[in-house]
Amino acid sequence: MNTYCIIMAGGIGARFWPSSRQSRPKQFLDILGTGKSFIRHTFERFAGMVPVENFIVVTNRRYTGLVLEHIPELRPEQVLAEPIGRNTAPCVAYAAYSLRQRDPDAAMIVTPADHIILNEEGFRSVIGECLDFAAGNDALMTVGIKPSRAETGYGYIQVSDDSRISKVKCFTEKPCLEMAQTFVQCGEFFWNSGIFVWKVRDIVEAFEKYLPEHHQLFNGISSAYGTDREQEAVERVYSECRGISVDYGVMEKADNVYVRCGDFGWSDVGTWGSVYQHSRKDRYANAKPEKGCYTYDTRSCIVSLPKDKVAVISGLKEYIVVDTDDVLMICPRSEEQNIKKYIDEVKYNEGDKHI
Repeated sequence: MNTYCIIMAGGIGARFWPSSRQSRPKQFLDILGTGKSFIRHTFERFAGMVPVENFIVVTNRRYTGLVLEHIPELRPEQVLAEPIGRNTAPCVAYAAYSLRQRDPDAAMIVTPADHIILNEEGFRSVIGECLDFAAGNDALMTVGIKPSRAETGYGYIQVSDDSRISKVKCFTEKPCLEMAQTFVQCGEFFWNSGIFVWKVRDIVEAFEKYLPEHHQLFNGISSAYGTDREQEAVERVYSECRGISVDYGVMEKADNVYVRCGDFGWSDVGTWGSVYQHSRKDRYANAKPEKGCYTYDTRSCIVSLPKDKVAVISGLKEYIVVDTDDVLMICPRSEEQNIKKYIDEVKYNEGDKHI
């Protein structure tokens, strides 16, 4: 009963534009066609381990209604509303310091809202081991993923030995391809999933030591958590605290970080390319809707269409085609890193209505 699941759900998901919008970002979409949104899958993944009343979702305040729409089991007070995005360190601090007021003996599982896990039973077993280890040690736990390829879009964790649970030697942010290939061949490096397990007192102590300005701000409003003064206090704190990731601000500096590595079909589904990898494909390697999409001399494309829309596509090779009610994007799969540039230009010329 002291275990809580913190779901971080405040991102915009710009790399999934034009499907992902400021009004309904990636975590609330069913991009993979499973019938459920990413955040719904995340909730159900942990629901067998954590009581419903012990879920906390941290999101931008504009998405509070969407969270309750997708997870109607939650009460409104279980959704912590950030006034502005400040990266993951303030997000984690808000959850940790408010939870400390409610349950100082709490254990926290911290997870992004938009990952997929194929082997959920194996994943829950790994999380259980992390909880057990964190309960008996002053440890900040992270979950590492056995790499299946030299991926340049993920951060890496180097382990100090081949134990089941190992002390972390170092973190490396997204490497170049040559370095990623070396990491995979070396066998000491694992993908950083961004999923954490720790006791609330241990992460608060880490903030006090490594991010003292964040500690001072969030600790300074302790008496406001859970009261009608909370939103006003949080607004003030977020206006003053700097944006920084919990990885960079805490995990890369702390000396009590441990990792439990596993292989359970994880992906952060961060790009259209990763959606393509995880999608069912036809005999020509196209990931497209089963109905309404007619392709001719077209191979290795990913196609996303609105419901009941019909599309005819001929002569494309390795393209992304995303159609929505008001935006059509067609670009080579090899150039999807330019999506943010497309967004900037559309916003400059058309305003926010298509963003």
